Amino acid sequence: MTTFHLAQVNIGRILGPLDGPVLADFVAQLPEINALADGAPGFVWRMVDDDGEDSTSLRPDGDDDLLLINCSVWESVQALRDFTYRSGHLKVLSRRREWFERMSEHHQALWWVPAGHRPTTTEAMERIALLREHGDGPLAFTFRNPQPAPAPAVLPA
Repeated sequence: MTTFHLAQVNIGRILGPLDGPVLADFVAQLPEINALADGAPGFVWRMVDDDGEDSTSLRPDGDDDLLLINCSVWESVQALRDFTYRSGHLKVLSRRREWFERMSEHHQALWWVPAGHRPTTTEAMERIALLREHGDGPLAFTFRNPQPAPAPAVLPA
């Protein structure tokens, strides 16, 4: 039997360079927020760059040096929702306009992956593209319209 976990991606265009004054407070909080995620109930995995601390050096769009990506895997929609909106993460999330441009298109996508799967940057960006093109559905969705996990595959005995 295969079980599924919830993958999430969010992207954002920063308002200045990571080592500049505009992003200084955001960058300073990353270790604390990442540690909070790592220890959150239902957390499975998060994407990191070669340094292994966070994903700030990854560029999901090679033509856009200011576009950052955050991708992680959780046991359930509820686990991710609790971390996002009911933990210390909320204080950072509430300040996002200080550091990130407002995006007119979808900037976050959720989707189900087989347990043990780790999404790539390309896969994550494809899910955002699916959501932008087709709206919520079983292949990419939002917190507003969560989709059920696929039924587990049952192998014949």
